[in-house]
Order: sequence, then structure tokens, then C-alpha cells
Amino acid sequence: MLATSIAVVALLGLLLSFVKILNEYERGVIFFLGRFQRVWGPGIIIVIPMVQRMVKVDLRVIVMDVPTQDVISRDNVSVKVNAVVYFRIVDPERAIIQVENVFEATSQLAQTTLRSVLGQHELDEMLAERDKLNVDIQRLLDQQTDAWGIKVANVEIKHVDLDESMIRAIAAQAEAERARRAKVIHAEGESQAAEKLAAAARTLGSEKQALQLRYLQTLTEVANDRSNTIIFPLPMDLIEPFVNNMREKSRTP
Repeated sequence: MLATSIAVVALLGLLLSFVKILNEYERGVIFFLGRFQRVWGPGIIIVIPMVQRMVKVDLRVIVMDVPTQDVISRDNVSVKVNAVVYFRIVDPERAIIQVENVFEATSQLAQTTLRSVLGQHELDEMLAERDKLNVDIQRLLDQQTDAWGIKVANVEIKHVDLDESMIRAIAAQAEAERARRAKVIHAEGESQAAEKLAAAARTLGSEKQALQLRYLQTLTEVANDRSNTIIFPLPMDLIEPFVNNMREKSRTP
């Protein structure tokens, strides 16, 4: 009786060892006597030991850090760049059969692609057009990993580190650019002011009364000064109407 109970328990344990449970985000790649049979899951599946072998595959999005890479830009500037890659397995069969270690292969490919793409651009593009570079790297990675059953969803460049000497050079360049813009704005202001003054001068020159009014206004402004001695230049244009008026009166009988 005891032997029978032990045999039943052993048989139940053996049967339970055949049962595998896969979560919703998992798939099992089944090999029968070394040959690919099918992809199973999720749920409960039966795997016969010694005859069948199952390799479990996770279908969730995987976040992979790309180690810092030394990159020489197209304008011969050495920088250190790291990134992060978001990808997932969409074909468990190819991910297991076509490549030995899909994660190691994807990591190495991401490093070489990062260096290759960034090396074709100048430093200013790396700093200012990071979104475009992310798209270029993602597209190349997605094309090259398609044969492995991998879908690269996104690539993000995290840091672009420069040497201290390069940081100082960029700061000096930015300062020079700001000074150039200030000079250009100042020159444009002087040009506009000169145009307005020339237009005002033409207007005053065409109207004697306007010139006289402007002269009187200037005298009023000077009179408000605290200086003790004020010399007023008296233009002939200002007194000419009075002289003419007196001449006309003298001629009148």
C-alpha cells in the first residue's frame, strides 16, 4: 500500500513537471527532438522532457542602455555619447533561431550604429538636431534587426559630453555671436535714425515757417539751462520777414 502511494505521488510529480504556465506577455518556442515545432502560449502548455524543449521569450518592451561611445564628428571634434534603445521581440521564432543572443547582438549593433550615424554629422548638428538623429538611428536599427524578429520602437541620445577646452571654445563662440548681433542691431538703429533725420531735415528745409518754429523751440530749450551766459545765433531767414515788412512800410507815403 505504501509503495503504491509513493508511486502515485511520483507519477503526479512527473506529470506536473510536464506542465508549464506562460504569462500573457510570454511565449514558448518549442523544439521537438532539436527541430522547431511551434510557438505556444500564453496559458498552460505540456512539454515532454527528453523529447521537447521550450525556450521562454518575453514580449514586453525592453529598455537597453547603450554604453558611452567615443565619437569623432565630421568636423573632427571628439565627443562622448550615450543613448537608450527601446525595443521588443515581435517574432519569437526568429529571435531564438536566427541569432544566438538577441540582446547582446542588439546592444553591439546599437553601439556601432550610434558611432556611424553621429560620425556623419557636425558637432552643432549633434547638439541642435538631436530629434532628427534619434529618428535616423532608430530607422537603421529597425531595418537591421528585422531579420532577428526585433522591433526597435525608439532611440534617445541621452548625453553628448565635450572636453573642457571645447566647452570654453563654444562659450567664446557664443559670446562673439552675441556681440556681432548687438553691433548689427546698433548699426540698423543708427541707419534708421539717419533716415528719419534726413527726412525731417528735408521737411524743415522745404518750409521756412517750420524751420523758424524749430529754431524758436530750440531757443526755449536752451533758455531753461542754468548757464549764466547764453549766445543766440540769429539766422537771416528768421528776421528776413521783419526786414521786408519794415521796407514796405518805409516805401508807403
